[in-house]
Amino acid sequence: MAHKAGFVSIIGKPNVGKSTLMNVLVGERLSIITPKAQTTRHRILGIVNEEDYQIVFSDTPGIIKPKYSLQESMMSFVNGSLTDADVLLFVTDINEVHDEDDVLDKILNKDIPTIVLINKIDQATQEQVEEKIAYWQEKLNPVAVYAISALHKHNVDGLLDRVLEMLPEHPPYYDKEDLTDRSERFFVSEMIREKIFMNYHKEIPYSTEVIVKSFKEEEMKNGKGTMIRITAEIVVERDSQKNILIGTGGSMLKKVGTEARLEIEKFLDSKVFLEMFVKVIPDWRSKKNYLKSFGYDN
Repeated sequence: MAHKAGFVSIIGKPNVGKSTLMNVLVGERLSIITPKAQTTRHRILGIVNEEDYQIVFSDTPGIIKPKYSLQESMMSFVNGSLTDADVLLFVTDINEVHDEDDVLDKILNKDIPTIVLINKIDQATQEQVEEKIAYWQEKLNPVAVYAISALHKHNVDGLLDRVLEMLPEHPPYYDKEDLTDRSERFFVSEMIREKIFMNYHKEIPYSTEVIVKSFKEEEMKNGKGTMIRITAEIVVERDSQKNILIGTGGSMLKKVGTEARLEIEKFLDSKVFLEMFVKVIPDWRSKKNYLKSFGYDN
């Protein structure tokens, strides 16, 4: 049988469940997930490999009208994912009140086969679901509409098969052993950032960037195996944010560090020593040179 391969972009507004969906489809926890909007800042690939196919899923930042340079970079990742997509999965929340214009602006003129996924239907009545399905059928005339709950893995099973039908015959784009295009260092920084999103409110999560400065495997002193020593820098925009992030006597930073370390140990399947420092770079989200050095040039 001929081999199929292609790119499938998951797009939608912030907080509709794109990252949860990708993790379910790939069967691994690649994208960080928090209840806050705009948690995802990069385009993250999740690769599903079988003998006769390779599906490359792209989790993308939620589509917004950008207000500063960081958000412009985030939207350029979305645009990039639209240029090479063979299939679009447009995720919408059952509770959305038909204000996805920013998303529709990006996809209406694109000639890409689209599947609409109405997510979070565990919070809805059958009547609401049917009304939404009818609305999207008429609005977009997509290849298919699925009513799903990514969180509860409801109605997601048939989706892979449907996507596969739509992919072209093509050799694999990535090595069949690859699960993603991102490095371990990238996922470590994302896990720390996730804990910041979970532990702080208001502006702190959005003003924060995490950079892994060093990542070294070393022998443990007692001779019982190896340990990975990680040094990470947390960048904020103001001194007041630095103080909140560190907390009284370093208590908050210690809490974030412990939660992140446990998560990283599970991910790397190794003992981890995690050291974190906080650095102030005023207004980094609007400075192109910093954004570039932090990996935000598409």
